[in-house]
Amino acid sequence: MSPKTGTDHPEVIAFPPLFFFGCATASALLQHFFPLPIMRCSASLSIGLVLAAGSGALALWARSVMKAGGTNIRPDRPALKIVTTGPFRFTRNPLYLSLCLLQLALGFFLNDWIPILFAIPLALMFHFGVVLREESYLESKFGEEYLSFKRQVRRWL
Repeated sequence: MSPKTGTDHPEVIAFPPLFFFGCATASALLQHFFPLPIMRCSASLSIGLVLAAGSGALALWARSVMKAGGTNIRPDRPALKIVTTGPFRFTRNPLYLSLCLLQLALGFFLNDWIPILFAIPLALMFHFGVVLREESYLESKFGEEYLSFKRQVRRWL
């Protein structure tokens, strides 16, 4: 239960993909008006494709492991279990990491520094608006089980 209101979810500021869509849209618009090219377009596109594929693979892996583990994927629903398998062995936040990778991929697709730099505010929004709230919620709900998981697995990488 969330200590503030008694609801059984972490009370994140907004649905996490909205942070990504906001950053992706803002950065794409800004780069259109103030282009800051990175490199040759063909090399940049190749890097973007690799990052996008990695992002998608990480997101699908995390999602399938959470479903198989019997917990909710959406942060506006109760966490039912602590998942410690799959990508959760390496990072406590693979879904948010995948969206940050997708933001980087957008920068390489557009061959521009502005979308790449927007990965920084995106990560900060996830950290302060989602991750810290989820961690507090999971600590209060699962206690030592979650604290042990935190000691063993990094928050991001």
